Amino acid sequence: MIFTAMSDGSFRLDGRITRCALGKGGVIAAADKREGDGKSPLGTWGIRRVLFRPDKGGPPQTRLPTKALERDDGWCDAPGDPAYNRAVKLPHPASAEQMWREDDVYDLVCILAHNDDPPVPGLGSAIFLHLARPGYAPTEGCVALSREDMLELLSLAKLGDAVAIEQV
Repeated sequence: MIFTAMSDGSFRLDGRITRCALGKGGVIAAADKREGDGKSPLGTWGIRRVLFRPDKGGPPQTRLPTKALERDDGWCDAPGDPAYNRAVKLPHPASAEQMWREDDVYDLVCILAHNDDPPVPGLGSAIFLHLARPGYAPTEGCVALSREDMLELLSLAKLGDAVAIEQV
């Protein structure tokens, strides 16, 4: 199944249209995506696995692989680091995003297959499907859904499914 985020902020989920947030810089062709540009990459990105905060509920109901986040989990966003666009443990010697966050957006996170096989330095890291901020504030390049919509997506998803980001 392909779940589709559209550049106008709508999201196709199991035959209905709901809302999503995308990058604060809009969308961009994946080949033109650059680290830190705030843009969501156009294309279809497989869902690799789901990370979840164990202190905010157990693992979600899904057929996707899941992993509980730990307080020292991070994600490297330093293009010059060998761990670029990979999970790391904090503290990490290069720039890395904290995955255990207090703003709830990473309580449920789907790791998307953007620039990961292998990662190309500078072409964008940490492109996730995660929970939306209040009011669907724009992301740094990810796709974000409400908790309710994320749980529905996870209940439907299985390995081989993907999130598409499309221009409309």
